[in-house]
Amino acid sequence: MRSRSLLLSVLALSALGGCATARGPSSAEPESVSHSQPADEGSAGSAPASAPAAPAPAPAAAPAPAAAPAPAAAAPAAPAEDPHPNPLPEGEGASADSLYARGVEALKAKDAPAAIAAFSSCTRAAPSRIDCHWELGWAYSVLNRWSDALTEWSSVQKLDPNHPDLEDALTQARGQSSLQQKLAQADSQSAPRAAPPKDARVRIRAVGDVMLGTDFPEGLLPPDDGASSLSSVYPLLRDADLTFINLEGPLCDNGETKKCRRGGNCYAFRTPTRYGKFLVEAGVDLASTANNHSGDFGELCRRETEATLDSLGIPWSGPAGSIATLERNGLRIGMVAFHTSPSCNHLNNTATATALVRQARQNHDLVLVSFHGGAEGSKALNIPKGREIFYGEDRGDLRLFTHAVIDAGADLVLGHGPHVVRAMEFYKDRLIVYSMGNFATYGSFNLKGPQGLGMVVDVELDSQGRFRSGRILPTKQEGRGIPVPDSAGEVIPLVRRLTNEDFPETGAVIGADGSISSRKGPIATGAQ
Repeated sequence: MRSRSLLLSVLALSALGGCATARGPSSAEPESVSHSQPADEGSAGSAPASAPAAPAPAPAAAPAPAAAPAPAAAAPAAPAEDPHPNPLPEGEGASADSLYARGVEALKAKDAPAAIAAFSSCTRAAPSRIDCHWELGWAYSVLNRWSDALTEWSSVQKLDPNHPDLEDALTQARGQSSLQQKLAQADSQSAPRAAPPKDARVRIRAVGDVMLGTDFPEGLLPPDDGASSLSSVYPLLRDADLTFINLEGPLCDNGETKKCRRGGNCYAFRTPTRYGKFLVEAGVDLASTANNHSGDFGELCRRETEATLDSLGIPWSGPAGSIATLERNGLRIGMVAFHTSPSCNHLNNTATATALVRQARQNHDLVLVSFHGGAEGSKALNIPKGREIFYGEDRGDLRLFTHAVIDAGADLVLGHGPHVVRAMEFYKDRLIVYSMGNFATYGSFNLKGPQGLGMVVDVELDSQGRFRSGRILPTKQEGRGIPVPDSAGEVIPLVRRLTNEDFPETGAVIGADGSISSRKGPIATGAQ
């Protein structure tokens, strides 16, 4: 965030790429583009381009912490009372500048309530202080007080309609505050559902990141304009009742990116809308737009992406509160896609995430959860315990999140984001695929080593959402990013090794032929 101080804009929500334009202390997304990477494979080990400097007039602020405190992410919304509680005593004669400075110090100490008090007093002392309204909005967002954040950013809009990153902040606040209201009303609006057909089953095939080419910058579209990009994997994608992808970037012809700033690499994708028909030809039925590239060209482009998917008959989930729905074999299936940004269904807010999954469960026979999270690159193959921090961004506590959404009603959890495959685990008889890797990422992605390996995950569920069978169909990318079946099956032993390392007791059993099965033993009962 580029305000006069770079304060909570970075502290609280450093991973704001998400479903809106990516931003934060660095514009680099070091995993994606290979030709401009130092050392390593251009991923987790290489340093991002230097961040743009904050404008000079701000009071000095300390470097942003790696992430906001975990409890704040899952905090429930506070009652809608006075949005400026407990202001500092005005009798102290504090000036707006000193109040602002107190807010800075409170944020350094990760004390959001004290920051709210200081910035609130600043806005009372000087109602036209844009910086105080701006940072106050971020302080409220840390405590999940999105209606109050919306109030402050609306004040910024009145004072400075062209304030940097304002559009994205308003989108976040509107989406999250609307979701909070929706969830508060959910219990009273739900109606009983008839039992699903007892013998019904559904075969699902799922892949990770799909970006068929970008017209920005120039020269990154396939030579045949994408016509044959997926043709080699048609048999793998079409042979299912339901095929899922993570759409890594927008499908649009308009919009403007703010990600490309002077002095650094640019990682903004925009796939032309005409490429959408190739997804339909490949058999794609369901798409996640919850990732750090979906907002690369702003809200106009994001809306165009959603309209394009609608016109193609591909249900999608991504923005706050969105749930995709489709029916197969007499089963009503819902899919909720999450990302580590509040511009989307927010992975890092466990309370809201689980409430949304519970709501989806009330209205669907089966619920799939997709998530875009975790660090990136060849050094991010394993899943750590606790939160993953990647270049200062909180990329989620994935063990906690995946178990929590299953507890809330998810039947299958599908991960993507690290640009490499990761382990598989069973929890309460539900399969978790922590990352499916890159599948079709043309033009500018680093495809060296494990980053060039992908897979189609084939899973069959029964009418109760129970896992019946599964297998890995190995793929790889050739040239600049064309997916093909991998007869050598390199990804299979990799997933087996990672699974045994990360989940020795609850991991899936991966056969030499790619078969997926659960271990014989007690069902896991909690996050490891």
